[in-house]
Formats: sequence, C-alpha cells, structure tokens
Amino acid sequence: MDKLTHFNKEGRAKMVDVSGKPETVRTAVARSSIEVNDHIYELIANQQVKKGDVLAVAQVAGIMAAKKTWEIIPMCHPIPIKGINFSFDWKEGSENNKILEITAEVKTIGNTGVEMEALTAVSAAALTVYDMCKAVDKGMVIGPTFLMEKTGGVSSKDYHRETE
Repeated sequence: MDKLTHFNKEGRAKMVDVSGKPETVRTAVARSSIEVNDHIYELIANQQVKKGDVLAVAQVAGIMAAKKTWEIIPMCHPIPIKGINFSFDWKEGSENNKILEITAEVKTIGNTGVEMEALTAVSAAALTVYDMCKAVDKGMVIGPTFLMEKTGGVSSKDYHRETE
C-alpha cells in the first residue's frame, strides 16, 4: 500500500516538495453531477433562468475554481494550468428528474498533477448550478464527484476509473 505523502516525520501535515520532479504533460478528468427536477431542467435547457445562462456561468465558475484550487485546498501547489475543457450532458434521473453530468479536463506542463484542479472545477460548476436554480427548488442533489482519469508524471502511474 502506498504511504500518505502529506505528513512529516512528526505526523504533522506538510506540503509535498515537488522541486526535484521533472516537468511533464499532465492531465486529469473529473466528473460531478447535479440532479434537478423537470421544471429546472426546462428552465436551464431553454435559458430561462433569471440569473442567466446557467451552463455558461457554471463553466466559467469551474474554470475560475480550478485556477484557484491552491488557495482553497491547503496542501495544493499553485499550478500553471495550460487548458481546461468542460462538457455537460443530461441523463434521466429518478422519478421525473434529470441529472446534469459535468465533466472537466484540466491540463498542465509541470512537476505535479492536476487531479485536485479537475475535482475542484466540477465541484464549483455543480455548486454554481445549485446557486443559480435554488430559488426554484432547494432539493437538488449534487454528486457523486470523482476522478475519471489522470495521465502524466514520471512514474507512469496513469489512472483510469474502471466504472463510472
């Protein structure tokens, strides 16, 4: 089993030293979702939410959050993100609900990965959808949120989630 890297010899939290690692192309893909009722789905799909274009705002929020991950997750490094791409896909949910799947791919050239940035991006996007639609229904459900894949680094330990 791999040991946890964010603890020093005294068992206290630390930021991992990545200064000796070479820079490589690194990518991460994460997904989250939010389940909404049919009425909210119709409002979003027809761009009738009073606060504006929900998916466009959620995408911008996700991008901004990815770039600020190091400011809100204590042990994350500031990373020069080279690209972020979002996709949104509607699925059938329980009863008369719809599920909005939110996927983000984050890319950098650096000496540490961008998994946390991708996870932060989709989380912020889902929270933004909630925020923009909560006046209609506060019963929306966010999640699950998970890493789908990560590539890059010198260890050749790429990760691809077995099931979605």
